Amino acid sequence: MSALIYLDNSATSFPKPEFVYQFMDGFYRKHGVNPGRSGFDAALEAEEIVMKTRRLLTDFFHAGGDPNRLTFSYNASDSLNMIIQGLVEKGDHVVTTMLEHNSVLRPLYHLEMNGLVEVTHVMFDEHGYVHPDDIKIAIRKNTKMVVVNHCSNVIGTLQPIAEIGNICKEAGVLFVVDTTQSAGTVPIDMVAMGIDVVVFTGHKCLMGPTGIGGSYVMDNVPVKYTRFGGTGVRSAQLTHLEEFPYRLECGTLNLLGVAGLHAGVSWVLENGIENLHAKEMRLWDKLRKGVGTVENVVTYCAENSERHNAVLCFNIKNLTAGDVGTLLDVDYGIACRTGLHCAPKVHVGLGTDKIHGTVRFSIGPFNTEEHIDKAIEAVKEIAQIRK
Repeated sequence: MSALIYLDNSATSFPKPEFVYQFMDGFYRKHGVNPGRSGFDAALEAEEIVMKTRRLLTDFFHAGGDPNRLTFSYNASDSLNMIIQGLVEKGDHVVTTMLEHNSVLRPLYHLEMNGLVEVTHVMFDEHGYVHPDDIKIAIRKNTKMVVVNHCSNVIGTLQPIAEIGNICKEAGVLFVVDTTQSAGTVPIDMVAMGIDVVVFTGHKCLMGPTGIGGSYVMDNVPVKYTRFGGTGVRSAQLTHLEEFPYRLECGTLNLLGVAGLHAGVSWVLENGIENLHAKEMRLWDKLRKGVGTVENVVTYCAENSERHNAVLCFNIKNLTAGDVGTLLDVDYGIACRTGLHCAPKVHVGLGTDKIHGTVRFSIGPFNTEEHIDKAIEAVKEIAQIRK
């Protein structure tokens, strides 16, 4: 593992900061009991880290409201299922984009397939951006909500969230933002951007472990609960509790995940979101210029670094993305992602769906100039051999 060049940070950030590993280990050894269920000291201290993390993330997203409305789940896909199914009703219309991950596409498709909602997918332009006016045009009288991926996990483009938020507010529709790829790399201000629901995951740019994510739901957003179970509160009541956070949480929380997420977000804030992003984008700029000049290499939506995260997709002519990924792994020790990246409609828009997707390099906080140099050289050699 010490020789591995890891360029798959869009899938999950790796390695995590040493502080996160140490915090999780120390916390769980002392406080690995059930939070919110008992009154002994260890249980109260376990509940304290849960509440601290709710407050931390409420401030992180500039929600400006009750931290109990910050709820935890397994990941962004889990929360998106709860949010989407908890907001729509039969006959509603939903606007989303061609940039979405399957965590949005599949819940909407199943609702549409069962005749409950209609869905419009707004196309992105040749540079990878959705135009707010196209969102505006797509909104109908029965549109319940707009769901947008803040940052594409395939091409790394950052969408104009504030502009779309203004349009949603003017139209009186709910605005749900998937921040899976952006939370921890760029500032997110729910109030300023007009966001009604933010959905996040912990194991990517927030530098936490896998198995933890969640959402923040603003006041007056009528999300229904779709799961039922224990909360440790009012156990004699047969119906699930309606107040937050219990509305969207049931059963024992992933306490170790919450602790790791707290540590990860704290590390990001200490090091500075802008500083981390600037370093990653410097490496990305070098990578896209180095790879983009190689004969027979095609890059996608990588013309400049504005409104972008450190994600680069490319193909080598006459080779499948899967074959390139295998060569990078076996011959060069470079870990990357190939295929459709759980976002098939992006590839329809790029025209790469019929060639089985692309190769994706995604840069994280612990990548170095040397990693980028080796990745560029590897792509050059593979392209030359298969010319």
